[in-house]
Amino acid sequence: MRLAEAPWAAVRTFIHLGARVAERPARPFLPLDAMRLVDAARRRAEVRDVADTSFLDGLHVLVGSLETEARLNLVGRITVREDITRLLANRFRIERDRQRDAGIAAEEIRRPIFITGMPRSGSTLLHGLLAQDPASRVPQTWEMLNPSPAPERATYDSDPRIARVERELRWFKRLTPDFQVIHDVGARLPEECTIIIAHSFVSSQFASMYDVPTYSRWCDTQDPRAKYEWHRRFLQHLQRRFRAERWVLKAPVHLNGLAGLLPVYPDARVVMTHRDPLEVLASEASLHTTLRRTFTAAVDPVAVGREVTACIEDDIRRGLEARDGGLASPTQFFDVVYSDVLRDAVGVVRRMYDHFDLPLPPAVEARMRRFLVENPKEKHGPHRYTLAQFGLDPDEEGRRYDAYRERFLVERRATC
Repeated sequence: MRLAEAPWAAVRTFIHLGARVAERPARPFLPLDAMRLVDAARRRAEVRDVADTSFLDGLHVLVGSLETEARLNLVGRITVREDITRLLANRFRIERDRQRDAGIAAEEIRRPIFITGMPRSGSTLLHGLLAQDPASRVPQTWEMLNPSPAPERATYDSDPRIARVERELRWFKRLTPDFQVIHDVGARLPEECTIIIAHSFVSSQFASMYDVPTYSRWCDTQDPRAKYEWHRRFLQHLQRRFRAERWVLKAPVHLNGLAGLLPVYPDARVVMTHRDPLEVLASEASLHTTLRRTFTAAVDPVAVGREVTACIEDDIRRGLEARDGGLASPTQFFDVVYSDVLRDAVGVVRRMYDHFDLPLPPAVEARMRRFLVENPKEKHGPHRYTLAQFGLDPDEEGRRYDAYRERFLVERRATC
């Protein structure tokens, strides 16, 4: 441990011990009540009326699941109240801005690129590479967390919201230092659409941080088009004063949501990343376990392992059903194998650009190569994990994913 980190290790220990001691008395003083949270968000957003209440069903189910299943500690209770209030206030401000400026609804989202696939399969690296192209508009963390007012092109790199979000993330990193090893976070970094979709309250983001099985099951029964209609409204808002040639978006959750994404974005181009699921499962379970240990009283790694593999299996099934079901032309998809990204990431991007008939100027390719040098694998340290940590048997999991591996990986490995 670095000397500068030592005081923060003590602070983290104190906070987590205090959270366990204070949980019982904290519940009545920090209740999770859906309508109280709505009222708090209205006050924060400075709006009187809320016309669009489509989020309410999801909010009620989420709050009930958090109170009865998540075993929140004090840190988790404070965090989730603030997260929900922020998401609601953002919704209300976006709705207000849309009423004041009819041009927002007229914004066109043309031929966006969506990067999706299993988590931990190279999508973050690809997103970062494509962000080096000035023709790409990638959503950054700060603008997704604070979208209103819409970002301005002239002040995009100096907006005061950047510093505010950086301070918030600094506290998160100190509370959860291991997370940075798994997934880099920063106010100016390209970030997943998970944050955007969370505003719909039909989102897997909450399940990664908290144990909310009832809410997760409810989300699985919802029409995915609704959350992508919201997603489109969010992008229209962000690009109102800062457009680029195309959006480049990324999230593993898009795999599960393709049946809703493709009708909303019929001209979307979808980059699917592929990796052996046996190399993915423990890494994703480690991410969930790391987050939940910060916010909940107890975490069972074996239960997390079962949850993660069931979720990934379902995501793959739903994603391939949508892809093979004729919702989009096969030419709208481009497959990327993780090992190819590790071996020649820029070469993969070049083939992707050729497939989608996009120009890749030498200057942009040079920027991508510089990005790779400045952002090596395991930049923040090694991420170590095993299937056994999460009660997962390699043979059983191998059989579970045989058809997927046969389709996307076996032939590829044979030719390498």
